[in-house]
Amino acid sequence: MPLFYLRRLTGSKRTETANRHLARYLAGVAGAANAGGFLAVRQYTSHMSGMVSAMADNLSVGNLFLVFDGLAGVLSFLLGAFLTTLFVRWARERGLESEYALPLIAEAVLLVIFGLTGRVFVGGRVMDTVLLLCFTMGLQNAIITKISDAVIRTTHLTGMVTDIGIALGRAVYRGPNSLAEPLSEEFAKLRLLTSLIALFFIGGVIGALGFKHVGFLFTLPLAAVLLLLAAVPVLDDMRRTRDLVA
Repeated sequence: MPLFYLRRLTGSKRTETANRHLARYLAGVAGAANAGGFLAVRQYTSHMSGMVSAMADNLSVGNLFLVFDGLAGVLSFLLGAFLTTLFVRWARERGLESEYALPLIAEAVLLVIFGLTGRVFVGGRVMDTVLLLCFTMGLQNAIITKISDAVIRTTHLTGMVTDIGIALGRAVYRGPNSLAEPLSEEFAKLRLLTSLIALFFIGGVIGALGFKHVGFLFTLPLAAVLLLLAAVPVLDDMRRTRDLVA
């Protein structure tokens, strides 16, 4: 990828095109990590609605141990989003280009940890792996959520499917008061949302096949993709810091 493209993709100066492209890359990574993680721990770690529902089911039958496991997963997802916000605010206060790249670096590191240590944890310590993956998914989802002002999310599809339904309804029903509204905006939103769902699915297939044939190390190529996406703004900041010190 050209350096100027990578700089715009994860740098602090945002455009709608860069937001859409980054969202597509992250949707693919999320789908791969989510599907591969399911094969590892038999649980989808980006699906907080399902996790909370499982907590309610387990509470109703008196299985408090699983209730607390579910709560720990939700809190891990929350802490991941919390860490992304800290990264972004810390970098923004210092005028760094890498305010959105730093969380991607953190996510890449976590995926490397999962790839290298997952086999150790899976077995008697499955919950450790679940918490790591929930934290990673929360961290990633917060990145694109902050960039897009909560318009786009990449780790779960419920909101995106809902938005597709709304956009289709607006496009199909054109009442007298909506004739002046351009359809191009609805079609652009539909293209973005359907591409995110498709890439999440494709990433899921890749992640499932990767885990099946390679095992936990399938996360290392995912981490490499994230590092590639994040590298240029980080290097720009390092170069600027070096020049200031010199």
